[in-house]
Amino acid sequence: MRTTRLIPAIAIAAGCTFASQAALAYGAGDIFVRGGIAKTEPEGSDNGNLGSSELTVEGERGLTYGLGYLFTDRLGVELNGSEEFEHGLTLDGASAGSVDRMPVNLMANYYPLGGLDSPVQPYAGVGVNYTRFSGEPGGVDVESSYGAVGQLGVDLAVTRNLRLNGFANYADVSADIESGGAQIGEAEVDPVTVGGGVTYHF
Repeated sequence: MRTTRLIPAIAIAAGCTFASQAALAYGAGDIFVRGGIAKTEPEGSDNGNLGSSELTVEGERGLTYGLGYLFTDRLGVELNGSEEFEHGLTLDGASAGSVDRMPVNLMANYYPLGGLDSPVQPYAGVGVNYTRFSGEPGGVDVESSYGAVGQLGVDLAVTRNLRLNGFANYADVSADIESGGAQIGEAEVDPVTVGGGVTYHF
């Protein structure tokens, strides 16, 4: 009698475990949103020039966001970006004010473990970056930039829908600096951005 009752109990427990694990797999039609905080650092200390002066763009922290969709278990698209990063500027080592930089990335992501029941889901992506500059020092205009961007990331499941997220990306950001309609320099930012936060799947 006990054995007869035990078999259904085991079957129910196994079924619940399978359902819980299956919920950790990425699948076609999944929608997700991300939010977090990141540190962005321009590549190197020589970030272009303004006239004959060497330009340096300082690193900054800010909030990040993202929205994505999976077409298949392993292939999806993501639109992500951040609030405006306010970067301090120096010219030949002397403070020269600041500039606001707002990046937006459109990515194609690949999930190598998509469709597999794993609480750890890494991904890699490539895409296009658009960067808008604003708040420049008086008399100077930094043009918007388009370039390539790549990213690596990982989601770690906490519940069926909630995941911890970590990522790193590199963007090709090069912009002309103008004054009175004439080019007077160039900004080579090429930032590396590293961040973390949460991902919520629907």
